[in-house]
Amino acid sequence: MAYTTTMLSWNTLEYGKRMGAQLQHARAAIRWATDYFLKCANAAPNKLFVGVGDPNADHKCWERPEDMDTVRSVYYVSPSNPGSDVAGEMAAALAAASLVFRSVDPVYSKKLLGNAVKVFRFAVQYRGSYSDSLGSAACPFYCSYSGYKDELYWGAAWLLRATNDISYLNLINTLGANDVPDLFSWDNKYAGAHVLMSRVMTLFFFGRKDKYTPNYRKWYVDILCHTFERLVPLPSKN
Repeated sequence: MAYTTTMLSWNTLEYGKRMGAQLQHARAAIRWATDYFLKCANAAPNKLFVGVGDPNADHKCWERPEDMDTVRSVYYVSPSNPGSDVAGEMAAALAAASLVFRSVDPVYSKKLLGNAVKVFRFAVQYRGSYSDSLGSAACPFYCSYSGYKDELYWGAAWLLRATNDISYLNLINTLGANDVPDLFSWDNKYAGAHVLMSRVMTLFFFGRKDKYTPNYRKWYVDILCHTFERLVPLPSKN
């Protein structure tokens, strides 16, 4: 849910001017999700609520929510049972959404960003995968196969874009930013984070001269070229 919200926010930021009358519906969909995330982040001290329901029971029967009678167990991560991956993605969703609402609802935008910072601090301070903490509540359907560093990188990239706080860039440089993946999914965020960082560095750090700046653009091009070659094979030299 958080990944979908982040991606919808990103699309709205990039293409909102082309959405016409659909822009208000996109904002409404984003707000529906972020209102829920705000509740997840503030319902109890030192707890971040990240799931509802037994995934094994839910996958056995596809039905309308109105007809569901399976157990609606509630799951959370905490300092003793961390979930940096799910917390990092929720922080990314809140930060990205804060940019969507920055000009149209600045009070709500500020609230989202403040909670994004708080949730991300939780993700960094108490490191670990939610798959390990939640066990069968996450696996085998929602296991974090890529680990949690990519979500920390993704969340830091969105917070860097939303705040211009250089400390997030310093953190990113410790989170496997040299990895060059060939996919982007709800579980593996490296490719998307590289593309986002190439945009962030261009928009906010244009003209910076340090050892990190050139790499994001190269990774961006490498990812796009690799994806294009897989979708459209290059003609044989013969």
